[in-house]
Amino acid sequence: MTVIVLPRVRRRAPVALGVCLLSFAAFWCAQRAAHVSMIDLMVYRAEGETVRAGGDLYALRTTEAHLPTTYPPFAALLFTPLTLLGTASMRTLATAGNLALLVAFVALSLRLVGHARVERVWWVAAAAVWCEPVWTTLRYGQVNLLLAVLVLWDLSRRPGRRWAGVGIGIAAAIKLTPALFAVLLLVTGVMEHMRGGSGGPWLRHARGAAVAFAGATLLAAAALPYDSWRFWSRMVFEAGRVGLVEDTANQSLRGVLARLLHTTEPGLWWGTAAALGGGAGLAVAVAAELRGRRAWATVSCAVTALLVSPVSWSHHWVWCVPMVLVLAATNRTAAVCTAVVFCTYALWWVPHGPGRLELQQSGAELTMSALYVGIGFAFLALIGFRLWRTSRTV
Repeated sequence: MTVIVLPRVRRRAPVALGVCLLSFAAFWCAQRAAHVSMIDLMVYRAEGETVRAGGDLYALRTTEAHLPTTYPPFAALLFTPLTLLGTASMRTLATAGNLALLVAFVALSLRLVGHARVERVWWVAAAAVWCEPVWTTLRYGQVNLLLAVLVLWDLSRRPGRRWAGVGIGIAAAIKLTPALFAVLLLVTGVMEHMRGGSGGPWLRHARGAAVAFAGATLLAAAALPYDSWRFWSRMVFEAGRVGLVEDTANQSLRGVLARLLHTTEPGLWWGTAAALGGGAGLAVAVAAELRGRRAWATVSCAVTALLVSPVSWSHHWVWCVPMVLVLAATNRTAAVCTAVVFCTYALWWVPHGPGRLELQQSGAELTMSALYVGIGFAFLALIGFRLWRTSRTV
């Protein structure tokens, strides 16, 4: 009798898949037990209904929280199919879709760092679903994983491939923050050209992103001319529509400064900090990209965008997944510490909620409510230091 011994890798993959499915099932049950509202998903559906009814998109107030429309009009066009589903079916499909997007996000992140083995995808996804940004993304029915997958799909492909830039452009047309990735490509191409190279691949990639963004935006303008005019002439400048700047969930520089200064409008302090932090973060990302460190550059750019955005809710930090994977390949201690921060939900251990309790935080509470921003700056500092040390040894 011949005994066939399967390779170890082939035996590991089914076990990893089983653990991942078990983790997802437990997660689904936990979300149901917590009676998650998926409130942002309900806003998306209301936006789709407003588009179909020909209503005023940016006069919309919906759900018990009276939430407004904050995304560009193109996003509302994409939300119209949600109106064809019942509420229960919509929530089920949204949860399943986000779990599938998480697997894709992990796979693309592992591809970016050069460790895209199938069993690793399942293991990482099984753990990542429990980190605070991912939990909250599914709790609210948010689009963060979709945007991240579009960007990573674009940046993890080989240079010169067709449709380069489309993922970034579409993501930026849905929500403006991913546009910084196109800026990264543009600046990298210009810097390479100034150093005597062609800069062509980066410039073509940036041009593709700009064309995709313009095409999606013009499509929305043709379908929703009034809403498009209102958004691009007025609403895009009204950051206060998104929510309270001092909210603990706002893990951007502006949010941290609002809590630190005990004010609802940090004003010039935030403008200065955003300019300095944004410039430094983009410089790190460009330097990494020029040296062929696409993973470092991508995560550095994502972190920079989160830091300088007027509002970066905690669920926007789903980029912690590739951040931990990048750190795991460079500094395992830093990777473990980062994973602990994002998986312990320590952000919510401070006073928060009605009554603007965040404006009364002090000492350790301020530190706790700035954890994601602190981790972001620490990551940029570490990558910058490693790039500097590499340049010294060349």
